[in-house]
Amino acid sequence: MAENKVQFGIKNVHYAVATEGADGTLTYTKPVPFPGATALNLDPKGEQSDFYADDRVYYTTSTNSGYEGTLTVANLIQSFRVDVLGDILSAEGVLTETANAKVKKIALLFEFDGDVKATRHALYNVTVSRPGMSGETKTDTTEPGTQELSFVAAPTAEGIVKNSTTAETDAAVYNAWYTSVFVPEVTPTP
Repeated sequence: MAENKVQFGIKNVHYAVATEGADGTLTYTKPVPFPGATALNLDPKGEQSDFYADDRVYYTTSTNSGYEGTLTVANLIQSFRVDVLGDILSAEGVLTETANAKVKKIALLFEFDGDVKATRHALYNVTVSRPGMSGETKTDTTEPGTQELSFVAAPTAEGIVKNSTTAETDAAVYNAWYTSVFVPEVTPTP
């Protein structure tokens, strides 16, 4: 199969709550759809260090500490607020944010469309921050507002930051991407 020449759009965002084992490995719940994504931005997190000798850059190292990112959505869904941010839903249907809520780590799954086939991605050790709130008055045109989630996607205990499908991805793996979180059997070399 041919590779994509371009990518565009963001869709099929899902989250899966992570549980950390005693050895630091993460296991995940079944992915939950997170509709309404309007933008996703990922910035590499890490450092590059240059060592100078002989009046030039003699050796360069760089670290991969994952990504810092933002996910912009039309509206923050209630299940995400409860499952991930730790908000409490009362029997009366009132959602309460508390100061001592424990934010849970998640896997963040999503895809970018391409000219041949969508590329699916998984970030594994994601910690989100509480979103802010804002609103604007309606004018002669109604423009929907959005909410933005900031997050850090750090490497797992095994050193895995992200997985992405390719033109060679097995059809069974590709088709099950949002059924369960794909966890590679191979551990990256240190």
